[in-house]
Amino acid sequence: QVQLVESGGGVVPTGGALRLSCVASGRTFTTYAMGWFRRTPENEREFVAGISADGRSTKYTKAVRGRFTVSRDNDKSTVFLQMDNLQPADTTVYYCAASPYGTAGGRYEYWGQGTQVTVSS
Repeated sequence: QVQLVESGGGVVPTGGALRLSCVASGRTFTTYAMGWFRRTPENEREFVAGISADGRSTKYTKAVRGRFTVSRDNDKSTVFLQMDNLQPADTTVYYCAASPYGTAGGRYEYWGQGTQVTVSS
């Protein structure tokens, strides 16, 4: 089991920035790929960004490429999502997720509770 706790959400103006953090506890952090998802208007979880277990590979959905950056600090069992040039369309709940399969595009099996990001227009 992996427990995930997100933080860093909030309200920012259009064009602003936020940095989300997710601290993991439980099994060995370095064996898990980590990802960020967000809730869609249809109440589904949309993949946003992922980073492989070794940190060498990242993956982004097209809508955030060039604006968001995913990174990890294995010493602190933490994954980050730096979000720049935020737009109102980015407003939603963001979830941290962990995948035991090691690759950024794999199946994610553990989820945090989510953190709200609101971008004001």
